[in-house]
Amino acid sequence: MQFEVSTRQIIKIAAPICLALIIPQINHMTNTAFLGRLGEFELAANGIAGIYYLVMYMVAYGLNNGLQVLIARRAGQLNTTGIGQLFSNGIQLGLASSFLVIALTLFLAPWFFSQTLHNQHIYEAALSFIRIRIWGLPFLMLLSMANAFYIGSGHSKVLAVTSLCQEMVNIFSDYVLIFGKLGLPAMGLNGAAVASVLAEGTGLFVAYAILFGKSYHKKYLLFTYLKPSWPIMRSILTISAPLIVQFLFSIGSWFIFFIFIEHLGERPLAISNMLRSIFGFFGVFTWSLAATCNTMVSNVIGQGKSELVFKAIRKIVVISLICAITVCILVNLFPHTILQIYTTDKPLIAEAIPSVRIITLSTILMAVSGVVLSAVTGTGNTRINLGIEFAAVIGYLLYCSIVVEQWRSPLYIAWLADFFYWTIIFVLCFLYLRSGRWKAKSI
Repeated sequence: MQFEVSTRQIIKIAAPICLALIIPQINHMTNTAFLGRLGEFELAANGIAGIYYLVMYMVAYGLNNGLQVLIARRAGQLNTTGIGQLFSNGIQLGLASSFLVIALTLFLAPWFFSQTLHNQHIYEAALSFIRIRIWGLPFLMLLSMANAFYIGSGHSKVLAVTSLCQEMVNIFSDYVLIFGKLGLPAMGLNGAAVASVLAEGTGLFVAYAILFGKSYHKKYLLFTYLKPSWPIMRSILTISAPLIVQFLFSIGSWFIFFIFIEHLGERPLAISNMLRSIFGFFGVFTWSLAATCNTMVSNVIGQGKSELVFKAIRKIVVISLICAITVCILVNLFPHTILQIYTTDKPLIAEAIPSVRIITLSTILMAVSGVVLSAVTGTGNTRINLGIEFAAVIGYLLYCSIVVEQWRSPLYIAWLADFFYWTIIFVLCFLYLRSGRWKAKSI
């Protein structure tokens, strides 16, 4: 359970995570591609509803990252009892959180969408979609807790299996439910929501089947400590709560960005949904390496080898940059081919290409900043993460409110907001890590 800082070890951890992240992005690409065949309206509505669900998912993602840091630290200490206690209490926190988010969504989403969206048809379609989609959150929450265990304890290969099964169910369900095949009704946008819930349920089943099938539940005492322990829950929340707020700030600001884009019209929103899908797919290399950095930094600190932290960060950043530059070259060489996955509308494709070029700039910067931000998470001082995220989001929203909402700038200028966001993230993370204050943090 103790990691060594080497390129081979980094790739060994990152590769299964990368595959696991690619498959959900293929899920989103599949949804977007199928809905794109229905028209611009479905693309636009899916963009708003999808980002809203992503904001709600950040509760699960924050708990996942916090639990991952703690499990990796216990793994570095060879403390299997600690891993079991963290996992059991993490599941209980996750379920409680998911049902709270569902209740808030059912009560508040209609009011929120009505106050922010200008297009009545998009409002109705997005609300109908999210009322179905939100019921996948408990499945996703439990799956995230299992993934935190697999990554933190060094069994990240399992993620590839669960994600592959999840995606197979999603593609099949998308096809039959969106278009009404095999005697089923054509549900359109709502069919994509049902398909996603079914896929998340499948991922949950496979993840826990492997957990029991491989006897990990016995080896790590995962269900031995089912009685809630407030001290352990408090330790999880101490690490996770700032991350949850951080991710809510981050994706919440992106949601506001999409609302501003909706104010520009249906076509810019449809284009932005395609761009979000492309950005998410090619960003998986960075996010898998960022998750690796999170785990590796926490693990080597748990081993008492803080001097290896910067070596780990440098190695992971170099790999991340190589991946990002390669991807950006390919995207800029074949933008038409990539966009044709989503639509056959040639004017829509032509209008999207300048924004695609801009996204590639942000992707290169994200390759560095995303890894460095996860390194800060791995140190365990997640309040610093929250402060850094808050500063970056303020800069991001100022740019969006002036350039997008007030000036009504072209779409490709609007997407430059990501460039400013990642610049702020990098500068603040670099200053914190160089200060050495993280060395005094114990979790």
